[in-house]
Amino acid sequence: MAKILIVDDEEMIRNVIKEYAAFNNYETDEAADGMEAVNKCLVNDYDLIIMDIMMPKLDGYTACKQIKRDKDIPVIMLSARGEEYDKLYGFELGVDDYVVKPFSPRELFARVAAVLARGGKNSETKAETVLRSEGIEVNTESRTVTVDGEKVELTLKEYEILVYMMQNKNIALSRDRLLSDIWGYEFYGDDRTIDTHIKNLRSRLGQYRDKISTVRGIGYKFEE
Repeated sequence: MAKILIVDDEEMIRNVIKEYAAFNNYETDEAADGMEAVNKCLVNDYDLIIMDIMMPKLDGYTACKQIKRDKDIPVIMLSARGEEYDKLYGFELGVDDYVVKPFSPRELFARVAAVLARGGKNSETKAETVLRSEGIEVNTESRTVTVDGEKVELTLKEYEILVYMMQNKNIALSRDRLLSDIWGYEFYGDDRTIDTHIKNLRSRLGQYRDKISTVRGIGYKFEE
């Protein structure tokens, strides 16, 4: 059973999310602010975090950044602010999804299921697969990425994009296809989300950044 940490300073919202989590057979824990969330993540393991942005003591963005320094836990961010800048900033920090308040609990948990499925929490263990291209090596069982033998830390989305593109080498992939196949549900956002993740992923790949090329008018391609 997957365990979810619910972080929001509004008790009513935490209770609604807990109720739907229980209905969907998820275990839950909760925190009333970002500082409490960071402290709980230091001593507990969670499969996913649902995090509000505007909170006392420590905001959601800062808490997410601190948590991801130590643990690679998927994060779905909640916010009453739906501006594009806020979403892009969250994705740059490694946030896996972004839900604007007021939200539908059913939609939220559809997204929870999708994020957990991508992380392997809702699926059977897969056989070890190693993907290689020049100095880039990806082990999909241990979910590790190395560049010229050095381990590279990627966010969950960056990792999924890299694996998907390496599994589809030399194929021009549209932004819509990347959003559909990687996010796993209808994405209510903007395709600049992909551009932001690709930019960050390229920087992680160092001298191999150019292996991800831009296909004008379409999207991107991983070139062998």
